[in-house]
Amino acid sequence: MEFPDLGKHCSEKTCKQLDFLPFKCDACKQDFCKDHFTCAAHKCPFAFKKDVQVPVCPLCNNPVPVKKGEIPDVVVGEHIDRDCNYLPGKKEKIFMYRCSKEGCKKKEMLQVACDQCRGSFCIQHRHPLDHSCKHGSRPISVAG
Repeated sequence: MEFPDLGKHCSEKTCKQLDFLPFKCDACKQDFCKDHFTCAAHKCPFAFKKDVQVPVCPLCNNPVPVKKGEIPDVVVGEHIDRDCNYLPGKKEKIFMYRCSKEGCKKKEMLQVACDQCRGSFCIQHRHPLDHSCKHGSRPISVAG
C-alpha cells in the first residue's frame, strides 16, 4: 500500500468499503460510499433536519408556518379555522367589461375601447359602425 491514509471507509456498519471519493452526509457529518450517501440508504438519525417542508393551505394556497414539534395537519386545521382568507361565496370576476351599446348585456374579459368615443364594447360592437358611434373627427364610412 503506497497511500495508506488516502480515502475513507464507509460509515455504514454493514459496508465499511474503502472509498477514495467519499460523500459526507449534510445531516450527520459522516462519510459514506456511493451506495450509502443518501439519508434513506444509511438510515440517518438526523434526516429530519434536511426534510423541511412547509404545508400549503388547500383553500387559500398560502404557506402555513409550522414550528418544531407541531403536527402540520393540526396547524393547517387551525389556520383554516382562524386565519384563512378563503371566502367560498366570493368569486373573482373574469368578465368585467360590460358593453356600452344600448341594449347589449355582454361582458368581456379584456377592455375593447373605441378609438373615437372611448366607450367599452363587446367584440360584436367594437367597430364604430356597429355601435352607432357619433364622435370623432374623421368621417365614418361603410367598409367595402
